Amino acid sequence: MSRLERLVTIDSLIRSRTYPSVADFCARFELSERAIFADLAYLRERIGAPLAYSRRNGGYYYRDPTWVMPMLQVTEGELLAFLISTELSRRYLGTPFAAPLRRLLQRMEAYITEQIVVHPDALLAHLTFQPGALAAVDPELVQVLHECIRECYPVEITYFTASRQELTHRLIEPYHLFLARGDLHVIAFDHLRGELRQFALYRIRQWQVRRHERFVRNPQIDIAAYLRNGFVVEGGTQPLLIEIAFDREQAPYIRERQWHATQQLEDQPDGGVILRFQSGALGEIKRWVLGYGSHARVLSPPELVQMVADELRKAAALYT
Repeated sequence: MSRLERLVTIDSLIRSRTYPSVADFCARFELSERAIFADLAYLRERIGAPLAYSRRNGGYYYRDPTWVMPMLQVTEGELLAFLISTELSRRYLGTPFAAPLRRLLQRMEAYITEQIVVHPDALLAHLTFQPGALAAVDPELVQVLHECIRECYPVEITYFTASRQELTHRLIEPYHLFLARGDLHVIAFDHLRGELRQFALYRIRQWQVRRHERFVRNPQIDIAAYLRNGFVVEGGTQPLLIEIAFDREQAPYIRERQWHATQQLEDQPDGGVILRFQSGALGEIKRWVLGYGSHARVLSPPELVQMVADELRKAAALYT
């Protein structure tokens, strides 16, 4: 979120006379106190807001409630970036999630100077978004899980496992939401398996929040490490050294992308390249490697070599 968006939102919250505090702003924007104090100082000193702090109410208010924020200068690039974020939210998360951003844009229009003469819709006229095949997710489920993560509420879910074609009933303790390939997943402690698992939201058929209970977060659960040890959609807990050799035909496409945070590339004399990284998401890596056919060969770990070899033998049998 840009400073412009934050300032507009901060102004709106203060104007609501709910006496928002620095802690409220930190939680809202996921920023440090230092960053919030800098924004408040900008409002007071650069924009001239009659900002005051109420010790009695524990938050900020305007001494003059009739004061309005003067028009802000916004570059076309800043406006374009905001519009793209709005459109991506609509494409990947659905209209209910983009609507708040659109409402924020409408509020921002009152503060934008006439320096921007192009209509917002015109900025997106030359952009096309192709999100691919996306699964539908109930917006209410996303909001419910967000609340459960924040408040530490356990959730009972009925989950469809595609590989086994079955429904299972589980009790989960949600820790984190993440978006991969256009689909939302929740990382949660699964009481059925007794370990950290991830669940695609579009496969959650039913849910029931246990609001009368609260779970205690396990300090040993490191979400950043879980995602770092994974690969694309699949998370991982025990990272292994992954080594994959790509031939000279595919090597240029491998070199031009960042496939993993820990990746290393080693050029080969024949023009090929070896990709190395640390990950425990063998299932997802297997599916990814298979997409390169004869242009990729797994070197390690041995279990991944076997997984890919078995899958290729099964595929070859379909054509014999």
